Amino acid sequence: MKQVKLFAIATLLLLLCPAGIFAQKNYMKDADNAYDAKQYYNAIELYKKAMAKIKKPQMKARCTYQVAQCYRFMNDWRQAETWYAKAIKAKYDDDRALLYLAEAKKFNQKYDEAIVEFKKYQAAVNDPAAANGIKSCEMAQKWKDNPTCWKVENMAQINTKEYDFAPMYSDKRHNALVITSKREGQQGGGKVDPNTGMMYSDLFETRVDKNGKWSQPTPLNETVNTHANEGACFINKKADKMFFTRCGVEKKKTIRCKIFMTEKKGNAWGEAQIVDFGLEQAVLDSFNFRHPTLSPDETTMIFSSDMLTGNMSQDGTSDLWMSTYDKKAKRWSKPVNLGAGINTAGREGYPFVREDGTLYFSSDGHIGMGGLDIFSAARKSNDKWEWATVSNMQYPLNSSGDDFGIIFDGKKDRGFLTSNREGTKGADDVWSFQLPAASFQLEGKVSDCEFNVPIENAVVRLLGSDGSAVEATTNASGAYSFKLLSEVSYVITVLADKAKSSKSQRYLNLPEGKKMKLTTIGESACDGKTFVQDCCLPPVKEEIEFPAVLYDIAKATLKPESKDSLNFLYQTLMENPTLVIELAAHTDSRASDSYNLRLSQARAQACVDYLVNEKGVKKERLIAKGYGEKRPLRLPDGTVLTEKYINSKKSAEERDKLHALNRRTVFSAVRWDYVDPNGPKLDRSINPPKVKASMWDGSGEEEPEEKKD
Repeated sequence: MKQVKLFAIATLLLLLCPAGIFAQKNYMKDADNAYDAKQYYNAIELYKKAMAKIKKPQMKARCTYQVAQCYRFMNDWRQAETWYAKAIKAKYDDDRALLYLAEAKKFNQKYDEAIVEFKKYQAAVNDPAAANGIKSCEMAQKWKDNPTCWKVENMAQINTKEYDFAPMYSDKRHNALVITSKREGQQGGGKVDPNTGMMYSDLFETRVDKNGKWSQPTPLNETVNTHANEGACFINKKADKMFFTRCGVEKKKTIRCKIFMTEKKGNAWGEAQIVDFGLEQAVLDSFNFRHPTLSPDETTMIFSSDMLTGNMSQDGTSDLWMSTYDKKAKRWSKPVNLGAGINTAGREGYPFVREDGTLYFSSDGHIGMGGLDIFSAARKSNDKWEWATVSNMQYPLNSSGDDFGIIFDGKKDRGFLTSNREGTKGADDVWSFQLPAASFQLEGKVSDCEFNVPIENAVVRLLGSDGSAVEATTNASGAYSFKLLSEVSYVITVLADKAKSSKSQRYLNLPEGKKMKLTTIGESACDGKTFVQDCCLPPVKEEIEFPAVLYDIAKATLKPESKDSLNFLYQTLMENPTLVIELAAHTDSRASDSYNLRLSQARAQACVDYLVNEKGVKKERLIAKGYGEKRPLRLPDGTVLTEKYINSKKSAEERDKLHALNRRTVFSAVRWDYVDPNGPKLDRSINPPKVKASMWDGSGEEEPEEKKD
């Protein structure tokens, strides 16, 4: 009887008391199971229910930390920051809570606060992640204060409040995109993904019209999209092959992602086949294979995987791997890890290889601004797919949020990326980016070399190292201006043409030795800069002097050094190809008139003979004229060096100097109408620089004819 009473009491206790105990145990167990299966959305609710029943502070602290972890994996960094702070306050005994709180603050742009938390973690644990985090915060603020020239804009036309990410060009001319999205219309039938609490992701396609408007994205056919998660695809140049990620759906099992390939069949994609890389099924089922991209020659695939030992942690670390295609066997080789130069102890993913071989990828292990940042690494050589030092793309391509999934439009400095930065419409959005044309400007004035008055109608010619050639005409103030391109060197020359001023009706072209040069190479394109280049043109006067021509005493024989002086005159004739000149020789007055006349004529003819016979100047352009002592020199102050004036000077030395001034060879313009059909001509062709007015105007680079649609 006593035993019956004891059994009854025990039964009653089981019915009344353990319900709460069992509920606590079941909530915790179910929460941990959901967490291990990466069903973070469900795990959060279960941990919160468990906390409501738990009384032990240590267990409550653990639940709080686990909730923070779930929010971190769901990229909800604001909630993650709140819950990590709660876990630390509750004295959770894992020092990683300090690290993750610091990372959350960095993600939320609280750089100063993040540095404080990183230093706390550094004091507690000897982990390079602390120093890395401090450096990241410092650099993030520096990059934000000194942004690069890239312009980033939200693609509001195609984004939703759901996840929209991982864009990829889907036609030959890059007028269409395939994106990954968790929006309405996916094959999951509206079912909720327990990992995120949102719908499953599918691949959607959108196209841009001539006005730059993007169409409403529509899902790809059912051979690609399934009830699982599809996304992060690569489509080749011909747009007839696609590699994409598919993460299967199995109850009570950890979800694994694999890479699939499909080929275009007419206007639709065919059945998708798994890419197994020659690995055993057990390996494929044990690890994730995601984010495929191919090299421009389509011989090499780069993708993200967690195959390395130690990379299967709950934190979801991953590396970039490489596989090569065997055309004979029609198989992809066993993957090779890209190594420590690219990979870190963090997450690496979403690779893209540009036309020049540069590798772009996202990582949270290198020095960055927060979350995933986009990095680049230049190809080391043309014969191997190996890459050099990794560089952060900095702000504004990167932000304090997650930035990933970058693609470039061929060789052009524009494309698309994914980000959940401030201004994002939903969870993740697709953003466009481009490097705008530099705001470089060239301004200047052309004036008269003698009187410094402005010259109107002078032609300023600008020759660029990019092959461009443009001209501008000076206005009444002598001013001109040009827009310049970045990374181009320029040569500026000035042609007299119909140039005129208030002082002279004709001018010589700008001498070769005075042509102006400038370069925008190395200049910051986003800062902009105005270059100023002023110059003057020599006026055509009654007599134009040039370096002294020397003769033997009392002879017309040119001294060797006189040829250098005449080469100056030759250059002037080449720079002014329509010019016909009179080459005049003058003597002093200390011999007879007839003697001086004969001597001056012979000297003028000696100059003409040299230019014709040795330099190849057409004789029709040259008139030799000897004036003897008939035209004494007029000084700038108006004084004429007549024999009477010179003899009035008391000093023999001074008289000799004045006589020397009268012994001169000069030239003057006779006509401007000479045309030599076989002679050298100034290149006056116009070749405008290739400037793209907008991202989608269709100008600029085009594919070779055989590659066009």
